[in-house]
Amino acid sequence: MGAHPYYYFVEYQPDIEAALQDLRQREFEAGRYNPVQPFPRFPINPDSPAPGARHETIYEAIEDAAEDGTRSILDIETLSDWPELGVASPLSEEDLERYFGTTQPSREMVSRKLNFLGTAKRGNCVYIIVFAAGQPSEIFFGGYSID
Repeated sequence: MGAHPYYYFVEYQPDIEAALQDLRQREFEAGRYNPVQPFPRFPINPDSPAPGARHETIYEAIEDAAEDGTRSILDIETLSDWPELGVASPLSEEDLERYFGTTQPSREMVSRKLNFLGTAKRGNCVYIIVFAAGQPSEIFFGGYSID
């Protein structure tokens, strides 16, 4: 089976690790992960289905998903400066310039040009600080599932 893209926009906070963990917890509690929802639909919005968690912990959900992975941000455990399995790393300044023509892309720019997700390998995630009126406004997390 081929890898499946996933992506999220969350409110900006300076602590990117905290933002990632908050997002993981939110998506776990909503049940937007395989095997509860085998193929969650993206982008996530307030009307997105939220059947609720069917596991006691994120770790149990990951174990139950097995080699398919959760097809969601639950598969991403932490941050790293470099792409690695199970981590979120920043999209490089060079890639930001190449895909968006700026190191401070807006939400519209990021939403319109998701082809940069191709920089992420299976089981990896990239993040981007998204700007509005010259200030950080959101964090984008996106990647490809393990399966």
